[in-house]
Amino acid sequence: MALQCKEKSENIKLKQPNRLGQDPSRKTLIDIAEERRLFQQAAIQNGNTPANLDDEDSLVGRLGESIFWSLSLSMLHFTLDVLVSHQYAVDISWPVIAGRAAHAFPIIFLLIYSLHPHNSPPILLPRLPPRIQPTLHQILFFSGAIFAGCYLIHISNTYGYYAVMKQAPPIGCLWIWSVIELDVQWAASSLIFCAVFLKYGGYSFL
Repeated sequence: MALQCKEKSENIKLKQPNRLGQDPSRKTLIDIAEERRLFQQAAIQNGNTPANLDDEDSLVGRLGESIFWSLSLSMLHFTLDVLVSHQYAVDISWPVIAGRAAHAFPIIFLLIYSLHPHNSPPILLPRLPPRIQPTLHQILFFSGAIFAGCYLIHISNTYGYYAVMKQAPPIGCLWIWSVIELDVQWAASSLIFCAVFLKYGGYSFL
């Protein structure tokens, strides 16, 4: 037994400890944790926002990001309004279409400011626990994408042209925004649901 222990000890290389300081070529557990952003993930799970994330978001902030998204979706509303008018061969009144897009801007801004995910909490809504925020966000926009998509398909096939011209641009914006907010799996599932609704509901694509 003593001989076996002696043989094993001979295979282990003896080495003097580094008394000059930490070896820069070797990573410590703290270095590995920082590379994998474990400290930041733990802070987010505990409801705290890391300082470096605050610095990144301070460049734009919730207000600036909401304005950017609202302008983009208002332009989308304008484009959809023009396309619907062109589809029904209606004379396009640019001031009227621009006015409808301008009226939609504050509503879009309010929705994005309140519901778009951001590190800083919205003023109008209470801050939910960080652990359930991603799941609730996906469920909310998944439901919105299905509702908006199916309703747009329904009105396009059953309502008159005047009702479609009034409702299609805002519903289309809501549908596209909801899909953008979703992860890939949720977005694909919502589109598949709308495709099934289109096929088995007796509706036509055009």
